[in-house]
Amino acid sequence: MIRLLMSIFVLGVLLSGTAARACDISRPIVFAGLDWDSVGFHNAVARRILETGYDCKTDVIPGSTIPLLQGVARGDIDVAMEVWKDAAAEVWLRALAKNQVVEVGINFPDALQGWYVPRYVVEAHPDLKSVGDLVKYKALFKDAEEPAKGRFYNCVAGWACEVVNTNKLRAYKLEPHFTNFRPGTGVALAAAIGGAFLKREPILAYYWGPTWVLGAYDLVKLQEPAWNDTDWKGISTNADYPRAVDYPAVTVWIGANAKFVKAAPTVTTFLSNYRTSAALVNEALANMRETNTNDNAAALRFLKTQPQLWTTWVPADVAAKVQAALK
Repeated sequence: MIRLLMSIFVLGVLLSGTAARACDISRPIVFAGLDWDSVGFHNAVARRILETGYDCKTDVIPGSTIPLLQGVARGDIDVAMEVWKDAAAEVWLRALAKNQVVEVGINFPDALQGWYVPRYVVEAHPDLKSVGDLVKYKALFKDAEEPAKGRFYNCVAGWACEVVNTNKLRAYKLEPHFTNFRPGTGVALAAAIGGAFLKREPILAYYWGPTWVLGAYDLVKLQEPAWNDTDWKGISTNADYPRAVDYPAVTVWIGANAKFVKAAPTVTTFLSNYRTSAALVNEALANMRETNTNDNAAALRFLKTQPQLWTTWVPADVAAKVQAALK
């Protein structure tokens, strides 16, 4: 009996010690609350796993890209679930060079942008496959204000992609055939696409992902000449550059403060294993919009419906704790 009680006591001590060590640090782990939808979803998923699987405390600081990535470099913020290196190259690359930050893993490797048309348009016109086919279909995308031309819905005025698309229109020799329509906001661009789908009308528009728009609407990306670095740099910076190419596929990283990485190896291992795709995020964001739910609800839905994916990010005992909390 005494031996049994001693065994129970020792087991209890070991288990309590494991629980105490489950989270590497006792203070809240601070996430960068970057100001676009997909980050909110990823933050909610990671925080839920850390809180229920590792017994960690977490927090989030909202803000815009440059200040928050600078915060990661300083150590005010521990984790950024989406680091788009092209969007903040100078800030992030400088922090990397100074060993202030670490790219702990790839969140998703396939962020895309390009020129899209609805699938029902392609199904009705199966030889419409590339930007090179657009001239003969300009009447299909007729601009109400200039009926002799088609309308191309460009990126939002003032964004870098608006300049690139304008340069592409010129390089593809589409300027005489399409009006370069620049929406004033991202909301207006999404509304134009949604309105076309509601009426099953043709539309030619630039868009990017992951976004709820690419999750909600069945859009087909038109083919462009394959990306290469020389022509991409040319079309991105020179209004008269003669050759346009496709947008590059973008790898989006999970970044963390270097000191945090050293202090929290278990959490860092989880973050390095965290891996999604643009298609998965598109679907999650579209469902959020359709059901009018928030990031936390989307995270719960993901954890309940995608265990075959997220359980590969964590040890079995952690996965069991997360799943028990879901019930």
